[in-house]
Amino acid sequence: MPGVKDDETQKLKMKIAALERENLKLKNSKAVTRWLLNFKGEEALIIVNRQNKIIDLNDQASFLISATRSEAIDRDFYDFWVPLKASDHYLDGTIEGVNDQGLYLNLKNKRTKKTVTACFYAMDDHYFVYSIDLTSKTRYSDIFHLAEDGIVFFDGSGIILDVNPYICNKLGIHRSEVAGKELDFFIPKNYRSRLPNSIELLKQEGKLRTVLPLKYHGNVHYYECNTSVLGQGLYMSILRDVTDKRYLEKKLRRNEALFMDLFVEAKDGIMLLGPEGAILNANEMAAEILECTHEELLQVKLWEFADESNYSCEDVIRQVTETGVAQTTLVVRTRAGNGRHLEIKYKRNALDQHDLVMIRDVSEKQKMEQTLRMSEQKFRRLFEGSIEGSVLWKDNGLIIDVNKAGMNKLELTKNQIVGHMLGDLLRALQVDKSDLSLIRKALSSQGKVNGTMKVILSGRPKFFEYSTKKNVVDGLNFTVFRNITEKLEMQEQLRKSDTLNILGELAAGIAHEIRNPMTSLKGFIQLLEGNMAEGHSMYFRIINTELQRIDSIINEFLLLAKPQAVKHMEVGMDRIMQETVDLLNAQAVLHNVQIRTLFEKGVPRVFCEPNQLKKVFINIIKNAIEVMPTGGIVTVSISKNFDETIQISIEDQGIGISEKMIKKLGEPFYTTKEKGTGLGLMVSFKIIEEHGGTIKAESEQGVGTVFTITLPLTQKRGIK
Repeated sequence: MPGVKDDETQKLKMKIAALERENLKLKNSKAVTRWLLNFKGEEALIIVNRQNKIIDLNDQASFLISATRSEAIDRDFYDFWVPLKASDHYLDGTIEGVNDQGLYLNLKNKRTKKTVTACFYAMDDHYFVYSIDLTSKTRYSDIFHLAEDGIVFFDGSGIILDVNPYICNKLGIHRSEVAGKELDFFIPKNYRSRLPNSIELLKQEGKLRTVLPLKYHGNVHYYECNTSVLGQGLYMSILRDVTDKRYLEKKLRRNEALFMDLFVEAKDGIMLLGPEGAILNANEMAAEILECTHEELLQVKLWEFADESNYSCEDVIRQVTETGVAQTTLVVRTRAGNGRHLEIKYKRNALDQHDLVMIRDVSEKQKMEQTLRMSEQKFRRLFEGSIEGSVLWKDNGLIIDVNKAGMNKLELTKNQIVGHMLGDLLRALQVDKSDLSLIRKALSSQGKVNGTMKVILSGRPKFFEYSTKKNVVDGLNFTVFRNITEKLEMQEQLRKSDTLNILGELAAGIAHEIRNPMTSLKGFIQLLEGNMAEGHSMYFRIINTELQRIDSIINEFLLLAKPQAVKHMEVGMDRIMQETVDLLNAQAVLHNVQIRTLFEKGVPRVFCEPNQLKKVFINIIKNAIEVMPTGGIVTVSISKNFDETIQISIEDQGIGISEKMIKKLGEPFYTTKEKGTGLGLMVSFKIIEEHGGTIKAESEQGVGTVFTITLPLTQKRGIK
């Protein structure tokens, strides 16, 4: 085994160097001899004189040669060790070192052991022989060199004599750099003051076990140090790295302390359970929750507190059996007889093979949750059942819910609203940007805002009244809205009606006061007319014409003042309209205007007062002629609708009317003509209203205006 021999040879050389250094430190050769012979390692040590006579040996050598000490002393060394070559004498008085070839050991029973044997020249008359058995079935293991623990030899004054490779590798130094150093070479400065006391205690007790800090690679590592006395002032320490162990122990102690603090101070009840749920230990909070003393709690089982009507205990036991953990809510009955809801967390074998249970009283929480659920249900019923539109949206504008009334009022589905941004929805409804800006500012400053806004639905303007409150709950805002378009229209009609009532009363008084002098004027004019010369007849005609005009205005006033005795009959609308057109054709020609009629065939007759409707048509067509100073076409059409109504449209090609002015059409004394009174359209609106119909004006400036009159076909029912 050349490789093994080389390795062992190298080891022997290193040991020889260590022993040589030790030899320099030991002045007394007898002490050296006693130390060598008392050496407790596996190596055989023999002292041989210059005549190759064995003068002493240790127990390991006796065991190696199978001879007692008395049997070996004074025997020739070569009686036992035979060179591989007969001519090669190892102990010739001149060679100090290792026999690379090795020696065979002859035993009494004629068996042979192969050894690696070394000698060194110790004193003038002695050799020290060091031998290792290589014949065992497994390779010899040199504990000193291969040990995974550190080994240090030192003397009574604390001088290091030798260290094994483990120490050298850890410190990153060579063995020769350690020999001769003091023990505090390894130890951090703040621990060195303890060293003398430790050595003194070692001398007194003969052994010492302690934890020693060693500093290397910039860190302090802790070693468990077991030191023994070898004799004659020599000591050996075995060092084992326990840094990780100390860290884990420290962490464990800290965790145990933390656990105890948690166990005692915890706001939750904590219990350790044994077999069948027996409570082995519990904190005070557990006793408080279950309304019993700590001593009483340790005498019962956990499941004894379970309410008889509660089957969750079986579920907990089954979950723990299957998975090792369980978490649920149990209804328990305390020692005081009170029912409580407990949130329980159960973990099997959590601590020292005991089950860990944590309990928390959630009775108040359960009540609050139940109250909250009821409140949510109430809110949901109100939200969904409200006749007003309601929308819930987040601070970032995201709509998260809308009720059915809101969908109906906006004419949109839930998918078209929920999940979209509120700003995008309002822009799609064509809400004015300035209104949006004012709403945002009011919400930011006041947290709520109320008002009205105009939207466009199906191409028609609608008006909504809204109220928004920010943060009705955390991060949620609530808006309620309703369509007030009809309300605004009714208010406008009421305003007009009030105006008409006032105007009617005023008209009645004025007409009465004017008619009396008018009657006198007419009579005297007629008397004077017969006595005047021919040249003045023109003046009388003008006077009669103006008096008739005044009389016409008075009649219109009276029409507003009180219901007229009119006679209704079934008449074809095309006939009434044709008579009106024939009447106004002359005036139309004077203004270069052409009246075009489009009458649908088979239009049913209408139950109405023909003269009043004719007055309406005259007013509207006459206005249409007058708004086209350069001429144009007035288109008059009559058709039947599907909803049992007749539609009459009168369209001109005039300059048009602004949207603002259209809203005021029909108000008394409001007119766009220079000499108009505004009474004509007001009377027309009233006549159509009394016939149960509607009149609507649509206009585009620069294009023209269309008046659309709708009258019901149902006889008599449409007449007020």
